[in-house]
Amino acid sequence: MLVAERHQRIVEVVNEKKSIRVSELATLFSVTDETIRRDLEKLEKEKKLARSHGGAVSIDSSNDGPEIPFQEREVMYVKEKKEIAEEAVKHIVETDKILLDASTTAWYVAKNLPNMPVTVLTNSVNVALELSKKKQITVISTGGTLLQRSLSYVGPLAVRSLDEYHVNKAFLSCKGLHFDKGISESNEQQARVKQKMMEIADTSYILADHHKFHSQAFAHVASLSHVERIVTDSHAENKDVESLQELGLEVIKALR
Repeated sequence: MLVAERHQRIVEVVNEKKSIRVSELATLFSVTDETIRRDLEKLEKEKKLARSHGGAVSIDSSNDGPEIPFQEREVMYVKEKKEIAEEAVKHIVETDKILLDASTTAWYVAKNLPNMPVTVLTNSVNVALELSKKKQITVISTGGTLLQRSLSYVGPLAVRSLDEYHVNKAFLSCKGLHFDKGISESNEQQARVKQKMMEIADTSYILADHHKFHSQAFAHVASLSHVERIVTDSHAENKDVESLQELGLEVIKALR
């Protein structure tokens, strides 16, 4: 089998199974684990799949389709998300009133957040559970309709509940960050909640790894003029950082 043919088949298998381990692919294609790891690295750079711990997961979902389940997103671009989370936590201080959305990156922020007196408003079941271990942190949940795939609360009740609060910092992720079209989400329900989150915050931090740059998902959230800061990973290209800075944004790039 030619390399190009193997690459095409790997993408097809990953999309079909949603996630698969390196050892399974090595057995399937009768090559070494190291060969598969090199294949996955190349295919990830081409944005055809995402590497995870010990394997790969599919990123093949139509922009207007259902969300990728939290458990699958949790293992996508882990290194980048951890870098972003570690950087974001540096901007949280005692007595802050902050908002964390239901993204996996925000969950990593919750995991990294020290046990200190801050108030966290969230629509994420996972974030609330993570912060429940930290006694000095006050956690407020929005309530609303639970989306099982993302374990997030959305809908009219979630949006209305946000009107009752004001936070000084909101930490939100997104599906796409287009330099002209702004930030976007995979579905309208998530987009509406995030629009309201940005409205009640003094400063909005968009947590976006470099894979999300230049992409536009189904539902528009906001133009970049409504964003103050973008936190991205260490692999973001300098030219992209400079382009965002020219738009008046403060870009915080994580250190390697």
